[in-house]
Formats: sequence, structure tokens, C-alpha cells
Amino acid sequence: MAGRPRDERARNVVLRRAADIASMDGLEGLSIGRLATDLGVSKSGLFGYFGSKEELQLATIRVAAGIYLDEVVRPALAVPPGLGRVWRLCENWLSYSQRRVFPGGCFFFTVTAEFDARPGRVRDAVAAASRDWIRLVARTVEDARQLGELVDDTDANQLAFELIAFMETANAVSLLHDDPAAYQRGRAAIRRRLHDAATDPAMLPDVESVT
Repeated sequence: MAGRPRDERARNVVLRRAADIASMDGLEGLSIGRLATDLGVSKSGLFGYFGSKEELQLATIRVAAGIYLDEVVRPALAVPPGLGRVWRLCENWLSYSQRRVFPGGCFFFTVTAEFDARPGRVRDAVAAASRDWIRLVARTVEDARQLGELVDDTDANQLAFELIAFMETANAVSLLHDDPAAYQRGRAAIRRRLHDAATDPAMLPDVESVT
């Protein structure tokens, strides 16, 4: 029993490194041998934690999801429902990507592109995480509509789709072109879209456009 907390801490260190690697090289870029070399531990010890590459990939997704919740979702849920929560959810996502919580930007953006057309347990786990995020954004938008802070004919699913597209484009452009201004463009695009749908645009913060 005494060794379990230490073992769990060691496993979490391994999975945090795995998530960092996967954010840059994809989940197929993971291997027990590579992690063992990076962390200076034995391959046999790591194999005992996971048993197979697929189990390592699935465990990495779970750890990344926990970090995503801490960085993006939970702080937004501390804001009262409404337009402010919608904005905070988007801002938290942009900040999480911009600060390179994972060195390859958004972990889930990377692995979704990698597994979107590849059936199997790993794809199912990635798809489930994506569905949860889309539903959360749509539900947050719908809450704001029901509170009267977005116009009554707002389509929550459509608006969520657009907001996520702005976020993911900022992530992709910043990585491909090494362009930090992409995040400010993303913020400006999100604010403009919410401004158009808001019943009181003054509730939104000011965002400087990038020229």
C-alpha cells in the first residue's frame, strides 16, 4: 500500500510527458521506448504501467482531458451562466493554447486530426472528448439565450460551431506560421460574432483588433 502513491505519481509524470509528445507528434508518435529514454527509466517498468501502446494512448487522452478541464472548463464554470460564461470559455481556450500548456498547442486539435478517419478505441475516446466539448459550448450558449443575453433566434449549435472554428483556426495559424497575433485575431472574431448575437453588446469586453 505504501508504494501506491509513489507509483501513481510516477505514472502521472510519464503520462504528462506523453501528452506533451502527442501534442506535437501525435499519439502514434508515442512509444514506451521513447518515453523510457526521455525520462531515464526502464522500458520494463513502463510496460508494467500500460501493457500496450493502445493503453498508453488511452491513458494519455484521459490525462490530457483532466488538464483541459482544469485549464479551460472549470474556471469558466465559476462564472455565472450567460454571455460572460460564453466569453470566458472561449478566452480560456485561447489562453490555454497560446500559453502552450501543451507544447504543440491544443492537444485535442492535434489528435483529432490524426484519428478522425481511423476507427478503433483511440478514435472513440478522442471523439467522445470532442463531443463533450462541443456540447458544453452549445449548452453554455443556450443558457445565455434563455437568460435573454443572446437574441431569441440564436441557434446554439450553429453559434458553438462558429466559436470553436475561430478558436481552432487561431491555434492552427499560430503553430503553422509562428504567429502569436492569430490569438488576438481569434478574440476579435469571437467578440464580433457574439456582439452581433448579444441583446446588450456592452456586456462584452473590449478587444483590440490586429492590423
